[in-house]
Amino acid sequence: QVQLVESGGGLVQAGGSLRLSCAVSGSAASINAMGWYRQAPGKQRELVARRWGRNGSTDYANVVKGRFSISRDNAKNTVYLTINSLKPEDTAVYYCNAEVGVGDYWGNGTLVTVSS
Repeated sequence: QVQLVESGGGLVQAGGSLRLSCAVSGSAASINAMGWYRQAPGKQRELVARRWGRNGSTDYANVVKGRFSISRDNAKNTVYLTINSLKPEDTAVYYCNAEVGVGDYWGNGTLVTVSS
């Protein structure tokens, strides 16, 4: 079992920055990759960033490349998503995801609202 708790969302003006946090607990050794997804109103959930545990390589959705950065602090068992140059279209609930061999785990999400 893996538990994920997101934090750091809020209301921010366009052009601003945020850092989202995902606290990881439980069987962290079973995690193959950590990811951040988002779901905007009326849209499907989409992957925005992922970090693979074995080699630390990262993937980003094209729409966020250059503005989003995923990182990890092993000492704190926390994964971060740093978002720069926020746009109104980044408004969404952001979810933390842990991929394990037999499935994945999700947090409850944190809402990011970007005002124009």
